[in-house]
Amino acid sequence: MKIIGVDVGGTKISAGLVEEGKIIRESTIATPWDRPQYEVMQALYQVIDEVFDTGVAGIGIGVPGLVDLRENIVLDVTNIPSWDAVPLAELVSEYFNKKVYVNNDANCFALGEKYYGKGKPYAHFVGLIIGTGMGAGIIINHHLYPGRLCGAGEFGNIYYRDKNIEAFASGQYFRDKGVDGKLLFRRASIGDPVALKLFEDLGKHVGRAVANILFALAPEAIIFGGSVSRGFKYFGDAMHEFLEDNFPFRRLYNQLAIELSDTENMGILGASSLVLDQQ
Repeated sequence: MKIIGVDVGGTKISAGLVEEGKIIRESTIATPWDRPQYEVMQALYQVIDEVFDTGVAGIGIGVPGLVDLRENIVLDVTNIPSWDAVPLAELVSEYFNKKVYVNNDANCFALGEKYYGKGKPYAHFVGLIIGTGMGAGIIINHHLYPGRLCGAGEFGNIYYRDKNIEAFASGQYFRDKGVDGKLLFRRASIGDPVALKLFEDLGKHVGRAVANILFALAPEAIIFGGSVSRGFKYFGDAMHEFLEDNFPFRRLYNQLAIELSDTENMGILGASSLVLDQQ
């Protein structure tokens, strides 16, 4: 079965033709994020056109924002101001004459891990994305739990220290300290003590976020994804140390599996899994 997956971001839109979990054709275009809705839609149509196959079973689209699944309307799309209350599924379906499914990008990540990645063995898990911010998708009894308007899993917005947890447990923590993330990774890789201390501090805050997830959902596993999660080897020990010292329910923590996503292009694959999930 062939499916098209589309990953809409604030800086780029990527589309891929997916067959049996493999991307066989791919295209990317810069997101005209500051342009009118019509121009953003034209960019979306263009990138899908470049990978389109008449035999596809459907098109899945992941967006960084809220989604009304009943009406298939995207709401409050992060970094694309003109995309608010847009009937995205209807517009794309009319253009390509295919079934279209839309969901939040973190939910797509979790579904992608369920079908293609580290989530396969688990009935209950959380796909936790730590990148420029923090978000999560929730799988309960093998099914995605999106919540109302796909608002479930916004753990990064939990209030913490007069801000929210993602201000301390994501790339925002480094930005607020005036540190370039890529440079920090390079410095940590050669053992720079300042870089390693920043990652250690980040890990303690990530531990607090993980504790909140455990309190709320008690999943079997948390699967880490996103650009900052690639530095898990630098912050993972501090995260575990915080949980070992502070989390009160030892069995919940001891039985938690921590996985690191290792699937390339999960944005596209995750979006394509929206179609799989309807079969």
